[in-house]
Amino acid sequence: MNVHDPQFSASPADELAANVAVPLEAARAMPKSVYTSPDFLAQELQHIFAKEWLCAGRADALDGPGAYLTMEIAGEPVIVLRDRDGALRAMSNVCRHRMSTMLQGRGTVRAIVCPYHAWTYNLDGTLRGAPAMAANESFCRSEIALPEIRCEEWLGWIMVSLDPDAPSPAGRLKDVETLVGYLGMENYTETFREEHRWNTNWKVLAENFMESYHLPACHAGTIGGSAEDLMTMALPEGTEAFNYHSILRNDSVPLALAHPDNTTLTGDQRRTTWLLSIYPALFISLTNGYFWYLSLHPDGPDHVRILYGGGMSPDYVGDPEARQHFVAVKALLDDVNVEDRGCTERVYKGLCSHLGEPGPLSHLERPNFEFAQYISRRIEAGRAGSA
Repeated sequence: MNVHDPQFSASPADELAANVAVPLEAARAMPKSVYTSPDFLAQELQHIFAKEWLCAGRADALDGPGAYLTMEIAGEPVIVLRDRDGALRAMSNVCRHRMSTMLQGRGTVRAIVCPYHAWTYNLDGTLRGAPAMAANESFCRSEIALPEIRCEEWLGWIMVSLDPDAPSPAGRLKDVETLVGYLGMENYTETFREEHRWNTNWKVLAENFMESYHLPACHAGTIGGSAEDLMTMALPEGTEAFNYHSILRNDSVPLALAHPDNTTLTGDQRRTTWLLSIYPALFISLTNGYFWYLSLHPDGPDHVRILYGGGMSPDYVGDPEARQHFVAVKALLDDVNVEDRGCTERVYKGLCSHLGEPGPLSHLERPNFEFAQYISRRIEAGRAGSA
């Protein structure tokens, strides 16, 4: 099969496979079709989002029995909550009666009550009560429960997967802990959580996070000058589960540096910011004083739903001056997001043009090439399994 043969009409998956079958030194941006094709998105939802671990946010945000949040994974409505014993659980957000969705957003409940006919479920998903069902001989309350969905806490993150056979995130992502374990990410505290929707493909935003090549131009008004010289930036090889790079920060954002009272961090550890891209859709910026993250989910080829949150490290959370610093950091991050939105929405508009073509990648975009390889691996494995 020669996808470059003009007589051959390649699918987006075939185009992508050919795109990543070259060395990094010859790499080009992903084909336009993998961003714009509804059929390719359907494959991503089936073979990636319905199979991998996705992030529902930080575990400390669910701070007591009945605290819950809702999400959607590849079209499946999901509830994540703390049960009466304080354990994290995930379950279907679809009533077992007439299949209405039930909870919305976030909050705290004593029980899960369907708004349609008031069927009521305990926090472990078992059915507590169903009005006016005594006359139905097939009804047995003890046999009805909301289907459970896998849910694990990993370094303070709530990870959820529809796949009962997905390898545990702790094992799959053990190298992340090796890299940043010295910072104790599991002890950072979330202080904000927002949801956004942008007019771009989810992969465009993912790639934007992964590379710092765009910082001087896209973020000239905010953080473009806060990092080291890009030409000296280290871009190590990633793994099958994530890629990463780090930035050495100057003192323009004090909260990114180690707390003055911290005596355990030394050398570059005191000013390193980590950019962690956890496949497929969790992106974490981790500094000594604060973190922020994006958890993405496609909303059609042309839109992405974004969970955007962040907070502070234990060293800073108790510092009375740190709150003021964090307000300034949050305002800065919001401005950065405005810039990123403009950049990524312009990219999607260009992807939909007739004259646009993917160009060669800089060595600073190595993470993007590894991400493209990951997407291709997952789609090819899914297609092979479906054959």
